[in-house]
Amino acid sequence: MVKIIGFCILFMTTAAWAGDKAIIGPTAHMFVTETGLNFEARIDTGAGNTSLHAYDLEVEGGSAKKMKDNVGKMLMFTTENAAGEKKRLKGKIVKTSTVSNSQGRETRYMVELHVGDKGFERKVKVNLRDRSHMDYKLLIGRNWLKGKYIVDVSDKKLIGPVAPISIVETGLMFKTRIDTGAVENSLHAVDLHVEGGVDDMEKNLGKILSFTTENEKGEAKRVHAMIVETSLIRNAQGSEVRYMVELTIGEKGQEYKVKVNLRDRSKMSNKLLIGRNWLQGHYLVDVSI
Repeated sequence: MVKIIGFCILFMTTAAWAGDKAIIGPTAHMFVTETGLNFEARIDTGAGNTSLHAYDLEVEGGSAKKMKDNVGKMLMFTTENAAGEKKRLKGKIVKTSTVSNSQGRETRYMVELHVGDKGFERKVKVNLRDRSHMDYKLLIGRNWLKGKYIVDVSDKKLIGPVAPISIVETGLMFKTRIDTGAVENSLHAVDLHVEGGVDDMEKNLGKILSFTTENEKGEAKRVHAMIVETSLIRNAQGSEVRYMVELTIGEKGQEYKVKVNLRDRSKMSNKLLIGRNWLQGHYLVDVSI
């Protein structure tokens, strides 16, 4: 989606200029030169690195037991875009990348590829991951965006990839990951208890849910809120259903009501993740801040 702000001029089909940085929307058409394929990419400020769908990975000459010992070797892999177009590639493993998510940690190979609007691609390190069950086969992370792009899910104030955010109902401040790749906000929550709850999560809508949350400093609070809906979340490990409640969230003194899904984020660095349902209509994301 293209947004033009003030004196910005149209930048190809993907972005507009604001000052010395281009503005790019939450999704964009991207071309990966080495593949000859076009991808509809998710622009994700929550991801440090760009990630490409890849399967049938094979290290030339055989793989060492430890992935990091394969750095410098040639890797063969197959990628595929959303249209089902496939390409078998061969590239040098330049490093490995360890990715943390709510299911734990995993290590991925990284290769260098040219990614961008067709004719304006830039070389970037890309980690390789089976994204076959994901909507977007290419995810653009901060290593491609930094210094060149502001991510616009609306057309408002600037916010960085991490920000101090308040949740009024908890009385706590959170060091929050701002994640344009996430549709919804997500809050660390454990010890969930539904008053008069049943096993069927859908039948608990409208009931009061109590849970404990904790910020990065270890400050904890027990919260009571009404379940407003359930949310089906898909990620690299599969899918899960989470409860959603409404909480008052924002920069201190500028909070507003928004839906939040609840998930045990004890393994994650950031206990609160802000998604597009909070950003929409309010903020631009600049990963250089």
